[in-house]
Amino acid sequence: MQKSYRAPNPGENRTWFLVDAKDQSLGRLAVVVANKLRAKDLPTFDPSVDAGAFVIVTNAAQVKLTGNKEEQKEYQRYSGYRNGLKRFSAAEMRASHPDRMIKEAVWGMLPKNNIARKMMTRLKVFAGAEHTHAAQKPVEIKL
Repeated sequence: MQKSYRAPNPGENRTWFLVDAKDQSLGRLAVVVANKLRAKDLPTFDPSVDAGAFVIVTNAAQVKLTGNKEEQKEYQRYSGYRNGLKRFSAAEMRASHPDRMIKEAVWGMLPKNNIARKMMTRLKVFAGAEHTHAAQKPVEIKL
């Protein structure tokens, strides 16, 4: 009887990737980031094993939205109280929290389970060009 292969959890030996979001389409950027977080680009991909990498995204404030999404796309947040639903346009979100645009786009492309919540902790998004993870020597991804 053959045994199926199960990829080991890399633990502390995860690779770090750096992505520059300047003038990149939000959806296409989120696909690349989600695939790196899930390790779908590796030949040992297993959906039940958290073997993905760390991903650093810089210049989140300069990500590109196509068409009229800047005014028409809405983000919403609910506090749990009556009348607690808040709606924001993409322009308002970019002005106040540009990192949340990328985080919400990536979250929408991950499975909704405990592993995905762990994956989201490995996503580091910065509004500007500087980041605090230079010591990890991330590999830059060209999109």
